[in-house]
Amino acid sequence: MNWTELLKTRIEDVYHATEGLIGLVDDKSLGWKPATGSNWMTTGQLLKHVETACGHCCKGFVTGDWGMPADATAEDMLPSADKMPATKSVAETRKALAADKKLALQMVVEAGEKSLGGKKVAAPWDPTERLLGEQFLSMIGHLATHKAQLFYYLKLQGKPVHTGNLYGM
Repeated sequence: MNWTELLKTRIEDVYHATEGLIGLVDDKSLGWKPATGSNWMTTGQLLKHVETACGHCCKGFVTGDWGMPADATAEDMLPSADKMPATKSVAETRKALAADKKLALQMVVEAGEKSLGGKKVAAPWDPTERLLGEQFLSMIGHLATHKAQLFYYLKLQGKPVHTGNLYGM
């Protein structure tokens, strides 16, 4: 298996679809969240989270710098929705997402094929060591999960989305 090509392809695909969905959000809906249930992010919080859902984390796996204090708690790493920051605008998120994609691709190259397929690392939220390439795939999956969440947020807001939007078609 060639980790580098696999990861680059998946990054391109997931970011492309995410960018398309973000293009369907308007600034006036940033405060929207589902009306039933609890611990839902607003659309603005979801967009802010998407901005660093992949590349930022890939950098953490490669460099060990997660941008968190050494004494960070589980709550700091996985806060409840009411404590999460929100984007100020769709334009801000588009710019940040482009930077995160660039960072994700840069980290694939920086890590290199040998480390992606041979080095084991753990995440701050899970001490289980996995191959670096697997951790990168997990972060791409993290972004894909929130992309799907955004898809359903848009559906619930009455936007005309369809399966093609979910997959970037």
